[in-house]
Amino acid sequence: MQPDAKDLPELVRELHRQGTPWLPSGLGSRLDWGAPLRQPCTPLSLRAVSGILEHNPGDFTLTVRAGTPLTEVQQALARHRQWLAVDPPWGSGPGGSDAGSIGGLVARGLSGGYRHRHLGIRDQLIGLSVLRCDGVEARAGGRVVKNVAGYDLMRLFCGSWGSLGMISSVTLRTQPIPPARRGLLVAGDLPDLAALVAWLVGSSLTPERIDWWSAPLAAAAGLGEEPQLLIGLASVSATSLREQAQTIGRQTGLACHEVEAAALEELLTHGRGQPGALASGVASPAWLLRLAVPGDRVATLLARPELRGLAVELAAASGIGHAWSTATATIDAARVSALRQRCQELGGWLTVLRQPAETQLPAWLDAPSRPLIEAVKRRFDPLEQLAPGRLPGVAAGLAPRALPV
Repeated sequence: MQPDAKDLPELVRELHRQGTPWLPSGLGSRLDWGAPLRQPCTPLSLRAVSGILEHNPGDFTLTVRAGTPLTEVQQALARHRQWLAVDPPWGSGPGGSDAGSIGGLVARGLSGGYRHRHLGIRDQLIGLSVLRCDGVEARAGGRVVKNVAGYDLMRLFCGSWGSLGMISSVTLRTQPIPPARRGLLVAGDLPDLAALVAWLVGSSLTPERIDWWSAPLAAAAGLGEEPQLLIGLASVSATSLREQAQTIGRQTGLACHEVEAAALEELLTHGRGQPGALASGVASPAWLLRLAVPGDRVATLLARPELRGLAVELAAASGIGHAWSTATATIDAARVSALRQRCQELGGWLTVLRQPAETQLPAWLDAPSRPLIEAVKRRFDPLEQLAPGRLPGVAAGLAPRALPV
């Protein structure tokens, strides 16, 4: 179903009256990610609920309907020399094609390497509007950076995977586009790269991103057979960029190669999987994992045998990233379970975004706050209509509960 903005509330109210299960959706590009649905349900797409509602360049704020493609937003902002400081999600092609919608990005709470300098999508939210499961519209936050205190619905819905309601619009903080960008590629052994990361994080330099690449990912991008660090630099001055690059080069005795802005963007596309990985007819990995460990333990994780042969990209500061199977290296459920355990032992976690149909690993495990998560779900969705079985922090999905007559 693809209603327009005028018909959307009435359609949601009708689904509520009928007790029909449904799945909030943006452009429908990643509906197979995450926990499997407990029962068939109809995707309700916001493809027709699209467009920029308000952009205030002077205040660096943007209000946009949730079904608006991320690429469309970035193109509109670029005309004012601004951008949203977020990565397109995994599987996006060159220029962010196949990146999906703004609403989908917020609903999954996805953040990439730009989080190192600009924080994550949840930290850039200023306000949002949602449709409750009964069709009633609710708002949180506002359209300015400073808002009055109150219950933080914005961060509750960010990362909720459509389980609490449908995000209909969002207000976000924008950033000026840096006049100059450059990348650095540093290849070497894991301990040497870890030492460079520790120095960078503690230095006065302010890279936009520092991404770990496993050796298989580096090889797939034509960069050699060693693990790599991809360092993104940005400044108002090209001279400053050269000085930053020279400072990093002097600090490390490792092979250090500078790349221009266009080549950096191409490398970032490889870091999101092979270009066009979600396009029809292009083979997608059987396994796609989102994993995280504390930043100072990334090198330890990359050395684990459970990751051998896999393409892995992890942000150095947050320790969050992706791992996926390649044409030359496959994994099975036992190996993924072992990797999940290793992540937990290192103080992190693992989410299964995609897996073969014949396997049934839980997308996520029970969170310590599972009782609270279930209580919130039942307050927002008492009929359990929204994305049934797909509740972050609850491994097996919310158990059906008999409702009072």
